[in-house]
Amino acid sequence: MKHTLSVLVEDEAGVLSRIAGLFARRGFNIESLAVGYTEQTGVSRITMVVPGDDGVIEQLTKQLYKLINVLKVNDITAKPCVERELMLLKVNATNATRSEIINFAQIFRARVVDASDESLTLEVVGDPGKMVAIVQVLDRFGIREIARTGKIALTRESGVNTEYLKAQSASALIA
Repeated sequence: MKHTLSVLVEDEAGVLSRIAGLFARRGFNIESLAVGYTEQTGVSRITMVVPGDDGVIEQLTKQLYKLINVLKVNDITAKPCVERELMLLKVNATNATRSEIINFAQIFRARVVDASDESLTLEVVGDPGKMVAIVQVLDRFGIREIARTGKIALTRESGVNTEYLKAQSASALIA
């Protein structure tokens, strides 16, 4: 199972290197990584997606707390969250296919941020599932390049679990 960890750290040189080293020494992979400052001066948030069962994540959490610059580790996998990623996607576009690609971009609320005679570059923002879906749709045109940020996430103060609501809506449509 993939877990999303939100780690608050002191904003000092070498913190990310120490965390990456901890994962590397133990043979764990980080599938997604995003780092940025927070609302609190001197504190950064590292959001990472890590594969592993609950026992592995518990062990990693304990190891992270041993690092002096780590302030808080929160496994937000099962908590209601707002999750987003940014992706830039460069796709082949001819005169014949350009309008079809733009129509798909509108469906996914993507923006065209660059255009040439042979390609379109799209900016897509959304949850990780949206990224996979647009890549699948546009793959038939020929994808030239993809650049993605890591997932960022914040827990929902409202407590509303949109994943649960999506599942309920989907089962209502099937019934």
